[in-house]
Amino acid sequence: MKNEREREIIKASFVGIAGNMLLVVFKLIVGFTANSIAIILDAVNNATDALSSIVTIVGTKIAGMRPNRRHPFGYGRIEYLTSVIIAIIILVAGALSLRESIDKIIHPAVTNYTAITLTVIVVAIIAKIFIGVYFKRAGTKTNSQALIASGIDSNYDAVLSAGTLVVAIAQLAWNVNIDGIVGLLISLVVIKAGLEVLRDALGPIIGQREDDELGRKIEDYVNSFDGVRGTYDLLLDNFGPNETIGSLHIEVPDDMSACHIHELTRKITLGLYDKFNIVATVGIYAENTTGKFAPMRAKLTRIVEEHPKILQTHGFYVDDDTKTVYFDLVIDFKADDDAIREAVVKAMEKAYPAYTYNVIVDTDYEG
Repeated sequence: MKNEREREIIKASFVGIAGNMLLVVFKLIVGFTANSIAIILDAVNNATDALSSIVTIVGTKIAGMRPNRRHPFGYGRIEYLTSVIIAIIILVAGALSLRESIDKIIHPAVTNYTAITLTVIVVAIIAKIFIGVYFKRAGTKTNSQALIASGIDSNYDAVLSAGTLVVAIAQLAWNVNIDGIVGLLISLVVIKAGLEVLRDALGPIIGQREDDELGRKIEDYVNSFDGVRGTYDLLLDNFGPNETIGSLHIEVPDDMSACHIHELTRKITLGLYDKFNIVATVGIYAENTTGKFAPMRAKLTRIVEEHPKILQTHGFYVDDDTKTVYFDLVIDFKADDDAIREAVVKAMEKAYPAYTYNVIVDTDYEG
């Protein structure tokens, strides 16, 4: 499956290289013939698209390398670095185009558009729309951020080529030279596209929140196992588009035996890998809803329900020997963690003054 994904990404990239290089040749011929900076810059932009596809191929091959002692999680994150390089290529092309366009505005040159010029531009627009759709479909199918980024860039290119068409029509119909102005607009749009690609590429590298819907699906799946009374502390770490390692806690009945817990966690681990392609570690919380400390837990639940900024409480446990109560709170990112934790502890101390309280504030990593 992994090799098949790699082949599809490389195949799509080669299609992009071939299509963009054909456009480069046609646009350069037409651009220099018509003395149009807009068309020439459009050709340069297509050349950077071809270079981006080459970078995608190299990045995909490196990302597919086997894990080793130095990099036991593999090289999957190289694909995100590939998208960063593509973003930098786009930004450099946009900056150079911006400089040339400003020069054209200050020192305008005579342009010479013909019917052939218009035909080539229209063909280029259609070609870039096709390449953009092809890249985005292939990127979505293979979960390749680099291909999706190239598809977005191609869609922008179609708009930019439409801009050169406006330049040509304005010149032919009204003898108005807006070549430099349109080139300037093209450059700004290219820079905007580069910044958006860079933002999307840096997200997984820095560490971003996973899709809330995925988190809910995982929790619903784990909760469907007999004996699981709740799923908490879901944490997913992305080591590449198809390489995710995670951990979570499940709450089980107080009297479940170690053998049953072992069997349950093994089934959950295998199921998460088969269904979501996630390598997960499963921790255990006792339910603690029966016995001596059930009223204390019920009291904590009522206190938590009075705080709208507390999303969840779990991991309740009482060490009767040391008179210590343990539990976790999941608090909204925008709330004051320390103030809310202190308020909850004070409320519990008022109800059960003989105990001390060890409270961990969890981060709401997943929905």
